[in-house]
Amino acid sequence: MIVLLSVGAGSLESTMTEDLSPAERYAAARRRAVEQATALASFREMYDFGLDPFQIEACQALEAGKGVLVAAPTGSGKTIVGEFAVHLALNQGKKCFYTTPIKALSNQKYADLCRRYGTAKVGLLTGDNSINSDAPVVVMTTEVLRNMLYAGSGTLLGLGYVVMDEVHYLSDRFRGAVWEEVIIHLPQSVTLVSLSATVSNAEEFGDWLDTVRGDTEVIVAEHRPVPLFQHVLAGRRMYDLFEEGEGSKKAVNPDLTRMARMEASRPSYQDRRRGRAMREADRERERRQRSRVWIPSRPEVIERLDSEGLLPAITFIFSRAACEAAVQQCLHAGLRLNDDEARLKVRALVEERTATIPAEDLHVLGYYEWLEGLERGIAAHHAGMLPAFKEVVEELFVRGLVKAVFATETLALGINMPARSVVLEKLVKWNGEQHADITPGEYTQLTGRAGRRGIDVEGHAVVVWQRGMNPDHLAGLAGTRTYPLRSSFKPSYNMAVNLVEQFGRHRSRELLETSFAQFQADRSVVGISRQVQRNEEGLEGYKASMTCHLGDFEEYGRLRRDLKDRETELAKQGATQRRAEAAVALEKLKPGDVIHVPTGKFAGLALVLDPGLPAGRSNGHRGLEYHDGPRPLVLTAERQVKRLASMDFPVPVEALERMRIPKSFNPRSPQSRRDLASALRTKAGHLVPDRHRKKRSVAADDREIARLRAELRAHPCHGCNDREDHARWAERYHRLKRDTTQLERRIEGRTNTIARTFDRIVALLTELDYLRGDEVTEHGKRLARLYGELDLLASECLRAGVWEGLGPAELAACVSALVYEARVGDDALAPKLPSGNAKAALGEMVRIWGRLDALEEEFRITQTEGVGQREPDLGFAWAAYMWASGTAGLDEVLREVEMPAGDFVRWCKQVIDVLGQISAAAPAEGSTVAKSARKAVDGLLRGVVAYSSVG
Repeated sequence: MIVLLSVGAGSLESTMTEDLSPAERYAAARRRAVEQATALASFREMYDFGLDPFQIEACQALEAGKGVLVAAPTGSGKTIVGEFAVHLALNQGKKCFYTTPIKALSNQKYADLCRRYGTAKVGLLTGDNSINSDAPVVVMTTEVLRNMLYAGSGTLLGLGYVVMDEVHYLSDRFRGAVWEEVIIHLPQSVTLVSLSATVSNAEEFGDWLDTVRGDTEVIVAEHRPVPLFQHVLAGRRMYDLFEEGEGSKKAVNPDLTRMARMEASRPSYQDRRRGRAMREADRERERRQRSRVWIPSRPEVIERLDSEGLLPAITFIFSRAACEAAVQQCLHAGLRLNDDEARLKVRALVEERTATIPAEDLHVLGYYEWLEGLERGIAAHHAGMLPAFKEVVEELFVRGLVKAVFATETLALGINMPARSVVLEKLVKWNGEQHADITPGEYTQLTGRAGRRGIDVEGHAVVVWQRGMNPDHLAGLAGTRTYPLRSSFKPSYNMAVNLVEQFGRHRSRELLETSFAQFQADRSVVGISRQVQRNEEGLEGYKASMTCHLGDFEEYGRLRRDLKDRETELAKQGATQRRAEAAVALEKLKPGDVIHVPTGKFAGLALVLDPGLPAGRSNGHRGLEYHDGPRPLVLTAERQVKRLASMDFPVPVEALERMRIPKSFNPRSPQSRRDLASALRTKAGHLVPDRHRKKRSVAADDREIARLRAELRAHPCHGCNDREDHARWAERYHRLKRDTTQLERRIEGRTNTIARTFDRIVALLTELDYLRGDEVTEHGKRLARLYGELDLLASECLRAGVWEGLGPAELAACVSALVYEARVGDDALAPKLPSGNAKAALGEMVRIWGRLDALEEEFRITQTEGVGQREPDLGFAWAAYMWASGTAGLDEVLREVEMPAGDFVRWCKQVIDVLGQISAAAPAEGSTVAKSARKAVDGLLRGVVAYSSVG
């Protein structure tokens, strides 16, 4: 029997107890009295809604003195458990630290707790702000708590509870290690409350917490408080993704399957135009012919959602520029989602929140276009926006004054912006290296925003139909709840010196072996060990099957394999030699040579326009250079200008004839190509290339092959009638043996991996005199105060005096190279740098990094493992210099660096954070660095950089 706790409690109790015996009524009264005496009872009275069973279970475990891991869907109310920890701490006279992964979440939670408990009892600590840090309840980013633990901060005295919100962040490959550091190093007297999104291996994570933190209760809630319905918007219709039916197995809507099949069956118009350039009109005709499904525009999608009563909605677009473009498209379409009353409320709130921003900066920030969108109830939300602007969007959305937000996936990472609907334009996103399908875990995170508890009866996830969409694939994303938590923990230089200083090398090594990363590695080894055992049983069976009565068939099989391997090796050598000969021949080509391309898509007569030589080589012609061998640019007899690769020349090529290339020749001009191709056919169309004669095989004269063949023929098993049958079993035996050996190596490689990496880091730090056994030197103590990806480089720069004598703006430029990382790598243009001392110091920083990089290679510390120092990026140096010097306005700086205001502010704040660390770590006497760092912070912390509200 299920009892709804929100029903009138008094009348419900009297109804339930009327039928009980006196003894039963007495026992029930005793239970009620015990419950009323708990902290949970007083906590529940603070809310005007009943708690869910998983919330009650977690709170009861906390009150019983246990740690808890709560894994529940987005919007299910798991933060209630974190707030109960705050309640317990205040009741018991202890402290509670509430940690979040991002400053925006810290600001949001700080505001929530201040409303409930008052500003006197709640503090905030982020990289930028310190508000009431000695309060009994402090909200902070996880990095701040990690730094406190290493510094042995006095603020930790009296700490009773730590809430780690969004603990699944420990999977983040850049910052995830911080979460594990905190979990491992927190005093055992502290009760840990871990709040996570729904993950598929919560039990495994709970087992680890149980190991390192003591008794930990794992509470997993799969049920969404607001049910989520999945849809596909195709043309003017909104289709349900799943067909209505009974049972847990949902069938894909047959209408969608039929639509996908119909679209795929239509022929490509391009197939009928092969070889001819397509005009824009042709492309449009092809688009119409390939699909009968009309794809609605962004304004049309919002209008459709509005007509269906599905607003407010968040549309996830995996591009900042596309988010801004979407807002402009809605404005140009005349879309208005707010009435006059709402519009006035929006304007009043926006003007209040932006009152401190000077008028000249508002114009640069696109304020008026942004305000127009907000007044109509439409906005973008992405990391490139000014933090103050993002906070206004969040506040207006929560108030219902913005009804359509176009956002990048960063919005899905914990910010409290629930919507009635979530729209996904595409199921593909750029992951930093390539366009890849989103994972089931990412789909769950994004669509988890749909459905506001206490407001919506149901939430809606809408995917816009795209060409080539596979409904079954979408159903797999929507129906799968696989979001495994994978540790990204790796030791760092800063971590190593802090651990050694606190615990010594031996104890530090033991601590690292308790990490979740090692826990997962050791668990995976168990499965591999079982596979090795099964393989060894299989090997015994294969060995019996290949037994030959004439002799040792394992030896005979080894001879056959050796012969095959030798023949393969010689064949590869021959192919390599032919490629080398072909490359040498290509390097001799000059512009004007007429050649015959032997194979490939462009086989036939061709004229060399540019030899495309490897870097560093020259045959007297200055052209483009390539690192992967010669890549000649040619004009074919069919008028095509193409850059060929070495694979087009499996055999050496020679010039058949020479032709003059007119100076007026333009490869982009069809007329130029036509005229020169005609001259090529006239001049050399009759020429026939010499046929390349195949050389005698190297294997024919190889002594090793001759020896192996002789041994094979002389072996007793060679005459066996079942030889080939035995050989098949021997080959299976060999393959399984090879696989088993690889598995054994994997076991060896995964055992103590974290500790081995730590040993290599300690060895390098010892070489550089940061450590001497268990002693941390003065250099090491400086490194212990520097946190960041390039901690060792920063320490070495301080040690070498690279930044001595630099002015504040010059130091800001140098420090920017330690934090900045361009969104798009391998930029062709060298970044603009400040001249004079700053430029010299930046050059010295790069040289020091080069020495560290060589040293890391010597000690086998690789960046691919997530350890080591990446090359400093100088791309933000000029912007930091201009802004810190105070001579340039916002308009000029943003125009110079071509960077969105939000990115500029974020990088400035990261530079400010590291400058603060450098100020604390720099020598107190005989050094100008600390003073310059403090002045640089003052120089950077102005204008837009200082606008953000709390954090």
